[in-house]
Amino acid sequence: MKRTTTVAAVAAVLAAAALGLAPHQAQAASAPSAAATVDASSEATFHDIPGSGGITLKGNVFTPAGAEAGRKYPLIVLPSSWGLPQIEYIAQARQLADSGYVVVSYTSRGFWLSGGQIEVAGPPDIADVSAVIDWALANSPADADRIGLGGVSYGAGISLLASAHDPRVKAVVAMSGWADIIESIYSGRTQHRQAAGMLGAAGFLTGRPGPELRSILSDFLGSRLDREQQMIEWGKKRSAAEQVDRINANGAAIMLGNAWGDTIFPPNQYAEFYEKLTGPKRLEFRPGDHATAEATGLLGLPNDTWTNAHRWFDRYLKGERNGVDTKAPVQIKSRSNDAYEGYADWKSVGAGGTEKLALSDSEHLFANVDSGANGGTIFLSSILDQLAQAPPIASIPLLPRAFAAVWQSGHYGEARRVRGTVKVHTTVTPTKGDGTFVAYLYDVGPLGIGKLVSNAPYTFHGRTPGQSFGVDLELFSTAYDVPAGHRLALVIDTVDPLYIEHNPTGAQLTFSSPHTDPSYVSVPLREQ
Repeated sequence: MKRTTTVAAVAAVLAAAALGLAPHQAQAASAPSAAATVDASSEATFHDIPGSGGITLKGNVFTPAGAEAGRKYPLIVLPSSWGLPQIEYIAQARQLADSGYVVVSYTSRGFWLSGGQIEVAGPPDIADVSAVIDWALANSPADADRIGLGGVSYGAGISLLASAHDPRVKAVVAMSGWADIIESIYSGRTQHRQAAGMLGAAGFLTGRPGPELRSILSDFLGSRLDREQQMIEWGKKRSAAEQVDRINANGAAIMLGNAWGDTIFPPNQYAEFYEKLTGPKRLEFRPGDHATAEATGLLGLPNDTWTNAHRWFDRYLKGERNGVDTKAPVQIKSRSNDAYEGYADWKSVGAGGTEKLALSDSEHLFANVDSGANGGTIFLSSILDQLAQAPPIASIPLLPRAFAAVWQSGHYGEARRVRGTVKVHTTVTPTKGDGTFVAYLYDVGPLGIGKLVSNAPYTFHGRTPGQSFGVDLELFSTAYDVPAGHRLALVIDTVDPLYIEHNPTGAQLTFSSPHTDPSYVSVPLREQ
């Protein structure tokens, strides 16, 4: 605890110095002293906020400078991200307060100096949000009729879930979050090893995982198939997609933002959730990895995501007619250029038609050997793609065909603008009852160097060896422009450091294309 306290205090002082807060205010962020009632004339104050179940949450409050006595201001509550203290949002909280909001951010339970244990957006976390709202209404000039929630990553997931349970919430901005935690880290029935491992390590380093989380992590990373259904049920309770009817009934205006290359919470699950929302809504996708699209905004620098977040709150908490709700609600930026594209809905993103690439040749491969094709490294690879348009690469002609199945299109005479979710349909014949494979779509240049467009894993259990079965696999959604003169290649292998594979020793896989059920890759394209 002493080490945690010291780190939090140093971080608070550094952040406060950058933002012009007094040193004693910064140190209060990590001090265990009790809070006083919010002084509306102060710029920022730090508080002990009562959470649910009697725990204490460490929080800070920004109020508009020169707040008028007796006047009420719209309230925004920002739960912290996984592993971060409440000072995470201090730059944005100050900007929001300067524009007329009361802003309360707090360290989520179980992390740093907040009480309790890590519940992974469980019921106690959701109850904490309502408790913080109650406290803010009693201790600040917050308006009970104008309440918004927001956050990045963990804070985004908690905010979405809270909007299903607290009808006072009128607007939500959920950046780099999840709506379906199962589809996020267990898509294709495959454990996302690096994502889950990173989250687990950060939780143990910065907080106090409860016994339920410890058990889930152990079962998940240990491939306890006998515990699979319990893990899925645990995840469903923590997924806003399972509570979308309650969210729609409460009517909050929901803005979702994510990155194409998010290796923690891939974009597909956000897009599917967005389509189920019936109230005011907005969806934004940009290049990058987990939380990188919002990162500069957390430092107080210009940032498109945070700019739109402010406009969203202004529209639905202040009633400003700023146009954020009149433009196309789906806004995306391709990984290949810096221009935004607007669409009426998610389905329209790939409305230019679908190109089917036949997977006509049968391919046979041996499992448990990494062919050299892979999805990269968590954070690093997608950040390089975001900053330098340098995704993971592979030399397609040099991939060992004993361990990698490869199909290629012809050279394109004109550019192909891939938009949306690429789908693979194939027939698999295994030699063992269990197995894993990963599909990759590459943009292949004249020299045979393939740049990764997208990927996704697939795992099966309990199949009959030697008996074929069909597979439909959605790759992670993306926006990528394939230049004229290039071709597309689908590569399948069985080992990728991002995922846990389930191929027994000696396993082999055959991918075929029966006449009665041809195999193909379906590539959605943007309208020309």
